[in-house]
Amino acid sequence: MTTYSQLAGGREISLPFSKAIEISISNLRIRFGRSLITTSGVILAIAFLMSVWSNNAIIESLRAADSSEVNLLLQRKGIEIGLDASGAVSAEAQARMDEEASKQLWLISLSLLVCVVGIANAMLMSVTERFREIGTMKCLGALDSFIVKLFLLESTFQGSAGTAVGIAIGFLLTLLLALIDYGTHVFTYFPAAGLIRSAIAAMVVGTLLSLIGAMLPAWRAAKMEPVAAMRSDT
Repeated sequence: MTTYSQLAGGREISLPFSKAIEISISNLRIRFGRSLITTSGVILAIAFLMSVWSNNAIIESLRAADSSEVNLLLQRKGIEIGLDASGAVSAEAQARMDEEASKQLWLISLSLLVCVVGIANAMLMSVTERFREIGTMKCLGALDSFIVKLFLLESTFQGSAGTAVGIAIGFLLTLLLALIDYGTHVFTYFPAAGLIRSAIAAMVVGTLLSLIGAMLPAWRAAKMEPVAAMRSDT
């Protein structure tokens, strides 16, 4: 267990934020296996999210190219073109695309919800495993806010790492499939700006989900009675 040299018995001391970061990183190293399990849920959810957004960005870029060759490839893959005489998307085609978008939104929402539940469950188990450690910190004078910082930082670090990996996996898999389906047209009409925006949005979503999932476990750990925690057999 980490040594809390700046805590003095009999009084509460507010440790600097850097100390919370140091302890959080140390705890993640000690519990590396469980950290991987928690992070894997974030990776899968963000990879799915990024793959959907990347695929949509690539399809929209190819559709906007208005190339007869590209349109033929899209139609062969069942992608709705539906342009009217003026070159705009017809109402019928737009309705079908809106329906498809709503289905994607539903699937994404479910995957992210499962991700949050998984993070919360893993962090609650972490709290249970660390009753004595939390009790020791509180007996030595750790403030509730410091305990909350520890768990939120641990979750944020895991979430950020998992989100970055998920973004890379989702994008690379989507790009590979797009190259197989549409060839070098993907690079000719590559939607760089759209993909960058998607990656930034996915990073924000993944980090926020990690924070949300850790709030309840962090609050439970902070409100734990020191004596009861020290008596725990876990």
